Amino acid sequence: GAGALPRPGAARIAILCAAFVMTAALSPALAAPAWSPPRAADGHPDLNGVWSNASVTKLTRAPGTPLVVSRIDAEAMARSIARGDDAEAAPSTGIAPPPQVGAVTVGYNAFWIDDGRGLASVKGQFRSSWIVDPADGQLPLSEAGRQLANRDKAAHHTDQAAGPEALMPWDRCLISSRGSGGPGMLNNLYNNNYQIVQTPGAVAILVEMVHDVRTIPLFANRADAQAGHGPAELHPWLGDSVGWWEGDTLVVETVNVHPEQGRTGPIYLSPQGRVVERFTRASPGQIFYEFQVDDPAYYSRPWRAEMSLTASKDRIYEFACHEGNYAMSGILAGARAAESPTLAAAPAR
Repeated sequence: GAGALPRPGAARIAILCAAFVMTAALSPALAAPAWSPPRAADGHPDLNGVWSNASVTKLTRAPGTPLVVSRIDAEAMARSIARGDDAEAAPSTGIAPPPQVGAVTVGYNAFWIDDGRGLASVKGQFRSSWIVDPADGQLPLSEAGRQLANRDKAAHHTDQAAGPEALMPWDRCLISSRGSGGPGMLNNLYNNNYQIVQTPGAVAILVEMVHDVRTIPLFANRADAQAGHGPAELHPWLGDSVGWWEGDTLVVETVNVHPEQGRTGPIYLSPQGRVVERFTRASPGQIFYEFQVDDPAYYSRPWRAEMSLTASKDRIYEFACHEGNYAMSGILAGARAAESPTLAAAPAR
């Protein structure tokens, strides 16, 4: 009728729609809701599944290297690593001469190495180390910690084994190597997978490397959990762990790590050491994992690391490592042969 408003043209409709979209994007009330993690039957976030921390990012980083690197630098590093891995895995082109005595330092064919081909992404950033505090990405070792680390490095580089007990615990298939089992859980040359099985009363973490399982009883709160630690006289492999929920984050506290594990690193822990880990579902495909180490014996201050655990659709298969296998007798036989006067007097080839 005469009082009706004129109908807007197509151009005006387009402008109004664009203004509405822009307003919705800028308005918190109209923004998309934050992601919410899936829930287990007890209402806590569901951590069940297989997760991986495979990456070339390591616990520490080279002095002067920034913690966060650009995508361009991260991709360049990944290409360099891929070229090296491909070259190592390439078939030989001829018959190489035997190595000189003492020249062989590693025993892995590159085919078996599966440590990732790029830097880890944590909170959407490419990270050059897991350590975020201290800011330099180094372990804040005390004088006692430096002495222990130096002795540990010397033990790693010796080829002489007086007996099985002189070898590292992972060479004896007792625990995961290079800190895979935790606390905290570090990435390795291969087998960087974990399976988390969550119940209302406990969380179990199956560590692919070697065969470890961390069974963590859950309590209503921090005070109850700390009271639930076992006797101080017991020092289990991977430590005495208890857990509780703080909102949507699973918190795990570990004390009383076995002295042999604490001595051999790469995270050195004395009987006074305490590690607190936190697991938070950050997205459908990632768990944000962080841990803090507090040990006044080996460190001058507490330190903290951050990591992403990435969801995997693969299964974890048995890692059939056991003490007393053929590798053990081979290691000891090689050490005895190296001590023989005949080999010592042989000219280098």
